[in-house]
Amino acid sequence: MDGLVAGIDLRNSRTHIYCMDPEKAWVIPTVICKNKNSDDWYVAEEAYEHALLGDGAMEDHLLTQVVKDGTATISGTRYTAQTLLEMFLKKCLELPMKALDKKEVASLVISLETLDVRLMDSLMYCADFLGIDRRRVRIVGHSESFIYFVMVQQRQVWSNQVGMFDLEDENLHYYEMRVQRNTAKMHALAESEKMEEGFHLDVLENDAGRKVGDRILTACADRCLGNRLFSAIILTGRGFDSGTGWAPDFMKKICERRRVFTDPHVFAHGAAVLAADAVRREAFFNFDVICDGHLSTEVSVNILDRDKESRLVLAKAGSRWYETKRSSDFIVKGPLEVEFILEPLGGGQKRTVKVPLTGFPKRPDRTTRIRVTIGFLSRAKMVAVIRDLGFGELFPATDTVLRQEIDL
Repeated sequence: MDGLVAGIDLRNSRTHIYCMDPEKAWVIPTVICKNKNSDDWYVAEEAYEHALLGDGAMEDHLLTQVVKDGTATISGTRYTAQTLLEMFLKKCLELPMKALDKKEVASLVISLETLDVRLMDSLMYCADFLGIDRRRVRIVGHSESFIYFVMVQQRQVWSNQVGMFDLEDENLHYYEMRVQRNTAKMHALAESEKMEEGFHLDVLENDAGRKVGDRILTACADRCLGNRLFSAIILTGRGFDSGTGWAPDFMKKICERRRVFTDPHVFAHGAAVLAADAVRREAFFNFDVICDGHLSTEVSVNILDRDKESRLVLAKAGSRWYETKRSSDFIVKGPLEVEFILEPLGGGQKRTVKVPLTGFPKRPDRTTRIRVTIGFLSRAKMVAVIRDLGFGELFPATDTVLRQEIDL
């Protein structure tokens, strides 16, 4: 399909758009401007121009507004945060569509710093508004797009652990990934941590502030890296846009026996790699991803199949939790309960969680049929909904439904 293939790093402050074929990137503030006298909307430089002229009303912090269900009133008309985000993404996508002469979106991956369910649902509604088939849209976390950015680099970059510092606005994040090869299939694992020592980038405007910033980064590097072996350290975010000369002690620390480079588009680039892989006839990557957007625990139940004991996997470790949902029907044998088996990836401690079917009608053994539906609120929390289906005409179904949240 000759459509747009792109990755977007969507943040409250600014948005990166990245296309790989041809390689091109856009960076624009995450603000939307509405003309007070017409139905025109603006982003990027046009938004600021119209705001300065006085005929445009500008809205920012769009992601926060969506999560908080905010609204904005412009020229007497009330707009929901959902509408603002829809118009922002519409105008954003017009930039690469026009530059690359594309008429539709073939594959789009949006990378978020935090995988918030409400925001992710909102982005899927944005896809509906834009006329993009939901099957062509994927939402991932920064950790996952970081993995794919690294894995398309030369092998020397990821031969050992890879660390990354993301300095954006008031936030400092540290990311770390490694490739695990001692299993049947290669795994790429990534973790992230928000540093408490984050600082506002305004402090870098004078010498004293730059020294403070350098001291903070050096302390974080010392704690995060220690003397461990890293094949590469990556620097990204607005704080490194103008270079690294303001942080000499930090650079000296991270450059000890390590390859160090900066890239402003890590998350958008990684998202674009995923978007391109989605339209290939055969998957290019042969590894499982374990990070904040993927389950690290397998969920299963024991079943009897033709009187033979076996195990039915409801959710595989490595699956994207936001996309994972399954319904299965069972006939209950023995105690009126459902027993979930939780098995962490990599041989961690396996455990079982029993959910009593409280409130379900008491019937003879093997005459209660149930439907178990599972979904996930996050990587660490599963929701199970269990519904009574009865047992034919003998025991009609009731309206009994049980909802249980389970920590993984």
